Amino acid sequence: MLVGMTYDLQQEYLDRGYGKDEVAELDSPVTVEAIRQALASQGHEVELVGGVMPLARALADGRRWDMVFNFAEGMRGLAREAQVPALLDAWDIPYTFSGPEVLALSLHKGWTNAVLRAHGVPTADFRIVNSVEEVDAIDLPFPLFVKPVAEGSSKGVSDKSLVKDRWELRDICAHVLKTFHQPALVETFLPGREFTVGILGSGPQCRVLGVMEVLATARGDACAYTYANKQEWRERALYELAGDDRAAQAAEVARAAWQALGCLDAGRIDVRLDAQGQPRFIEVNPLAGLNPESSDLPILCGKIGLGYDELIASIMDSAMARAGKRHGNRS
Repeated sequence: MLVGMTYDLQQEYLDRGYGKDEVAELDSPVTVEAIRQALASQGHEVELVGGVMPLARALADGRRWDMVFNFAEGMRGLAREAQVPALLDAWDIPYTFSGPEVLALSLHKGWTNAVLRAHGVPTADFRIVNSVEEVDAIDLPFPLFVKPVAEGSSKGVSDKSLVKDRWELRDICAHVLKTFHQPALVETFLPGREFTVGILGSGPQCRVLGVMEVLATARGDACAYTYANKQEWRERALYELAGDDRAAQAAEVARAAWQALGCLDAGRIDVRLDAQGQPRFIEVNPLAGLNPESSDLPILCGKIGLGYDELIASIMDSAMARAGKRHGNRS
């Protein structure tokens, strides 16, 4: 099978003048090569494509693939993750992971919370702040937690994200609005344990791979899985498999969220316990990082004994099964 690979490399954008923090979500050659080798080991012929602009040029030139392994994050706009799958849908080329409608929704944390609450999935109470003037109307009890509404890799999350009064709330909201050029998400702070739940598969067939608790070392920020903790994970974060009752409840919240959103093939759901010890959804990662050394999903898979090549093969199997059903229904 001819498999195209779509991705965005950090270095390409650094060379264009973007800052290191701006490209934190993008990938390294290590990830691209690890996935390429995993696909090749399954007997696939692999063609490296790149991001949305190289993909558009390739499609215009008539290049086609039997399947595209897509993990392109995009760089521009609140629907940036949806751009590659939207193009592939237009050319009727199957691909891994969720479609443009899911990726556009899930990147916006506020809209995702609203949809999940409508499906009965518990989230923190929240408000979306589009301007500093809206801060005074927020009626949630302190402490609150503030982050950009549409960033990944914990960008914009720091020890300053936890605020205890309206002055701090105004300051951090102003910082998010100015720095990230997008609304701020303000949530009731969840002070309990934090879990990330690995999920494999789509719809009713999805299954929980495992539940991993995310902890901070003495050097790390204890309030949340912050950007600093994630970037310096070897020194600031600890990851432990969790199998107790709270972890099992977190897994059920994650499974319900995955199915309600219609996520496909594989990814992660982050869950945190509230003040009463009840699990609440905090974020979905339908394009979870796949760096074999530093990304949370491969780390979790390593802890449960699922090898990296097996993970990539399972993702491909899920995508190919979906593609077969889609084309089979047309005949």
